[in-house]
Amino acid sequence: MSSTSWAPLALAAAKPAVFWSDRDDAPAPAPALAGTVDADLAVIGGGFTGLWAALQALEEQPGLRVAVLEAEHCGFGASSRNGGFCDSSLTHGLANGLSHWPDEIKTLHRLGRENFSGLAGSLERHSIDSDFRLCPEIGVATELWHLESLAEDIEHYRAFGEDVDLLDADEMQARVHSPTYLGGMIRRNDVALVDPARLGWGLRSAVESLGAVVYDHTPANAINRKGNLIEIATPNGRVRARHGVMATNAYPGPVRRPRRYTIPVYDHVLVTEPLSPQQMASVGWAEREGLGDVSNLFHYYRLTADDRILWGGYDATYHFNNGVGARHDQSDETHLRLAEHFFQTFPQLEGLSFTHRWGGPIGTTTRFTATWGTTHKGRLAWVAGYTGLGVGASRFGARVALDLVYGRQTERTELQMVRKPPVPFPPEPARWAGVQLTRKALQRSDRRGGKRGAWLRLLDRFGVGFDS
Repeated sequence: MSSTSWAPLALAAAKPAVFWSDRDDAPAPAPALAGTVDADLAVIGGGFTGLWAALQALEEQPGLRVAVLEAEHCGFGASSRNGGFCDSSLTHGLANGLSHWPDEIKTLHRLGRENFSGLAGSLERHSIDSDFRLCPEIGVATELWHLESLAEDIEHYRAFGEDVDLLDADEMQARVHSPTYLGGMIRRNDVALVDPARLGWGLRSAVESLGAVVYDHTPANAINRKGNLIEIATPNGRVRARHGVMATNAYPGPVRRPRRYTIPVYDHVLVTEPLSPQQMASVGWAEREGLGDVSNLFHYYRLTADDRILWGGYDATYHFNNGVGARHDQSDETHLRLAEHFFQTFPQLEGLSFTHRWGGPIGTTTRFTATWGTTHKGRLAWVAGYTGLGVGASRFGARVALDLVYGRQTERTELQMVRKPPVPFPPEPARWAGVQLTRKALQRSDRRGGKRGAWLRLLDRFGVGFDS
């Protein structure tokens, strides 16, 4: 049976739910806010960035009164819907960092490694059981032009002291067995895999143990400045705080300015049933590396702790007018395409079924990295736009937001990456049209051996783009 024949059957019983958080031991949501509370720091958004902001603030200032406001429940958004790839890069890879900040890339690379080390240390210090596991990551070549691209990338990584090697077809096949593999680039340092839902739950537990109060099902509807305080209105209460951090990323928050610079792009994911020992032997994967191909429209995939395969990516879908919501979480067309690609990559796994299917929005900017700002006379800082690498970079994003809201001049706040915002996306309908044009251009580039057409070359010239 062909991959296109088996794929719909493999999807037939897949549950429309996020695998990571579809667990009996998920923590109960915190009570919603009712009434008025006073805080030293109010955090809007209970995902990775918001929880890292709360944790780092409390570690620096024990006894600080911190309130975390989450519209759904902690970890609801991209923080629990991602693949669990944790990378030290703050710049969406070295090549992207070099193209935007050549004079600062050494500093950004060092800060990224320090942040990664700090993240691992925080997990150990607070006993956060998130299945955090250092392991290699491989960029897989499935087309001849990928090999040329990887040969360029490896020179960048080696120049910065990274432990990387090119793999030929035999070496790649010896690690993971797929008829589509022509080679790869393995990176061995400062990358890890993690269970993202358990990471979010662990961060929530840690901040609560340090005295923060979490309010789930408490959207922030409006923010006003009241003297030397900010007042955050919620459906059934309000928070009066000296300072605030807004960390809603792809979702709209009460401050509109981030929407100029970030758009929500939907990414979709599948997870299989556990592989049998025989099926595991048929794919190899003894080192359980994180994998991803290097096309413009790419797949990322990994093994879970119980030997399932998580398979996501490829389509990056933007809905008109920054559209987000549950109606976009499931896409029959995209999930079927992902399933077909899965069995093209691993035809030996025909007969395997998918148990979970989901989607969710990723916040992206025109330079593929986070951006920051302040409002309300500096009393509120915001950060958004990690473009798929927020598992690690969100801790750094939160650290910078705290520096900004407390008025600290640090090495981080002096970075051009922080001081200068990305090129904004145009207003609708040009925003939607531009994204669709770019997606089609990326598809053509993949079909034409990576050659970038006139539209992509124009975007490159101005240092802007579209990615997930």
